[in-house]
Amino acid sequence: METVVCEMPDALEEACGVFGVYAPGEDVARLAGFGLQALQHRGQESAGIAVGDGETLRCHKDVGLVTQVFDDAVMEELGGLLAVGHVRYSTSGAASSRDAAQPHLSTIDAESIALVHNGTLLGTEALRASLEAEGAVFAAGTDSEVAAHVIARAVRRAGSVREGIRQAMDVLEGAYAMILATPRALYAFRDPHGIRPLCIGRLPEGGWVVSSETCGLDIAGAAYVRDVEPAEVVRLGREGLVAESGRAAPRRASCIFEYVYFARPDSIIDGQSVYQARRAMGAILSAEAPVQADAVIGVPDSGTPAAVGYAEASGIPYAFGIVKNHYVGRTFIQPTQAMRERGITLKLNPLPSVIAGKRLVVIDDSIVRGSTSRQLVSMLYEAGAAEVHLRIVSPEVRWPCFYGIDTATRDQLLAAGRTTEEMRRWIGCDSLAFISLEGLHRAVGGARHQGWCEACFTGSYPVPRPL
Repeated sequence: METVVCEMPDALEEACGVFGVYAPGEDVARLAGFGLQALQHRGQESAGIAVGDGETLRCHKDVGLVTQVFDDAVMEELGGLLAVGHVRYSTSGAASSRDAAQPHLSTIDAESIALVHNGTLLGTEALRASLEAEGAVFAAGTDSEVAAHVIARAVRRAGSVREGIRQAMDVLEGAYAMILATPRALYAFRDPHGIRPLCIGRLPEGGWVVSSETCGLDIAGAAYVRDVEPAEVVRLGREGLVAESGRAAPRRASCIFEYVYFARPDSIIDGQSVYQARRAMGAILSAEAPVQADAVIGVPDSGTPAAVGYAEASGIPYAFGIVKNHYVGRTFIQPTQAMRERGITLKLNPLPSVIAGKRLVVIDDSIVRGSTSRQLVSMLYEAGAAEVHLRIVSPEVRWPCFYGIDTATRDQLLAAGRTTEEMRRWIGCDSLAFISLEGLHRAVGGARHQGWCEACFTGSYPVPRPL
């Protein structure tokens, strides 16, 4: 089989992270900064915070990590009663453009609004053309900026922010978890399928927090209240929390890959612990694909809880066999094939003293292009492994995602059109197995619903992609 070569990363890259806080009297900018640091795993290309003081909105954003974009001097200038923030991984628009960083600012008559978005909108070309015909000016090529202008136009026509958001939601298609800030209030809302996550927390002194994940609530000191429901619009302001239900889709379609990889293990999504779900994935996979081996190791970080679950269920000892360098950021790896191939040696390093002479079960979250798995297996053999049995705690990724996750086209996905044996031979491991879709469903069975978007496995898309 020929090597699959492309310029896409060999991973299902994170979506974005959104965070909002309404807390008069609190240092809302710093709270937002803390929340964004907790969500940094969801995007490392740019960061931004907009603050409202009741009269105006001020915004600071730039390319880089949260700690690179914000320092004490910047934070001291961002006083207010509310803040909304964003960390970005680009799935639409230029990756490194400061203009593409969020929040996106727009105006409703003389009043400013700031919008942050996790997800990807579909069919925005026609909307952009219509807005430009009405005089809208775009600074970036992102779907999020289109959404900001669509909402501003709808609010202007409706006469109220909440009704304008509701009307805009009838126009916007795709995946979105959004937070909109005016100078006086926050509005949080999700698409009708609830594809991307969004939750609400309460601060001890009575303020409110909205975050992509509960780990953002934790670092801000907020207690989890509930998730924003699909098609719901939640207003957080002087009157407290005011919610308005919308027209949710007949079938829930939350991204099941949040549990496999995207979310932090200490987060809880829809009532299901991410960490416990990953441990369950490993345990289920040990029953579905048993093997004789001397040690179980996980590919850090997302593979580690699943490796613990596999080891416990199988009785094979768990071993710490791969060290991850957490200080190699995405921007450090230059966008050339040669440097990308070297990237895994910069991020992962096997421990020969642990794995030499051992038959290994290696647990990883997914296989996209397969080049990372191939390099990792080669590194393990070079470090002295006697056998390498690769076990994947997601089903085969056969279809691209159009809802906020960066995946290759279908012909660049290793599992598309290939058998497991063909993939095993190309990767070079002794055996290869994936968890079944039914097994993955059992692992996330503690969630409050069982409506999942699993299009990357099945090709069944909850929101059809425009041709």
